[in-house]
Amino acid sequence: MAEGGQLADHRNGRDVILRLRGVRTQFGDHVIHDHLDFDMFRGEVVGLVGGSGTGKSVLLRTIIGLNPARRGEIEILGTNTRHLRGKAEHALHAHMGVQFQDGALFSSLTVAENIMVPIREHAGLEEEAMRCIAALKIALVGLPPDSGEKRPSELSGGMRKRASLARALALDPELLFLDEPTAGLDPIGAAHYDELVRELQQSLGLTVLMVTHDLDSLYAVCDRIAVLLDKRVVAGTMDELLAYDHPWVQEYFHGPRGRAAATGQERKAASNGK
Repeated sequence: MAEGGQLADHRNGRDVILRLRGVRTQFGDHVIHDHLDFDMFRGEVVGLVGGSGTGKSVLLRTIIGLNPARRGEIEILGTNTRHLRGKAEHALHAHMGVQFQDGALFSSLTVAENIMVPIREHAGLEEEAMRCIAALKIALVGLPPDSGEKRPSELSGGMRKRASLARALALDPELLFLDEPTAGLDPIGAAHYDELVRELQQSLGLTVLMVTHDLDSLYAVCDRIAVLLDKRVVAGTMDELLAYDHPWVQEYFHGPRGRAAATGQERKAASNGK
């Protein structure tokens, strides 16, 4: 295995935008991750998968600083976050966008007001300027203009997902974290969301780490896949992981759902090639 938990070195001259070395997370005596290494390169979309209890969301929360690592180093955009505090930590967070599981929108605020929360915290712009940015982000994620004045409870599940994505994009981040973004969506809605993520990544030059269990998303959106195995990460392309000799990986990618997802992508590719 190559440095950083990769099955092969996929740098090709690209910048490492996220680097984890020797990361350990635990709650009490329960160790979730240990000696975990992982690299992400600028401009790629990586899907983070793993079995139940492997700590996918825990790792994401550790990277963004909500759950401090017990050991190891986390470097984001060239900055080691281990002892980062105060204004420096606040400034780094402005370069990251996070869509939490289930959206985590503030129920008492409108969609526009939700999007303005990080803008108000980090940019301190005039009210009118913030509202203009919120309207832009609402349009960017494909929501109708009047969505901005609605509260989350007035939106469908799919629209709430897009609203939370708009908030994650409020500060034009370089690095975007998505936690189970298609969970709870029907297959058509999930496919449309996958297309949106890929379009935004390409148009905005985003680097995206996406926690997911959705095999269709892995095939449709991700350049590489990071798998949590035995408290560490193994990362590679879909082809590399399909050939990786580990029981969980083989069952996950070659089981009935994996075969169905692969067949669906093959049919889609054939249709697009006509």
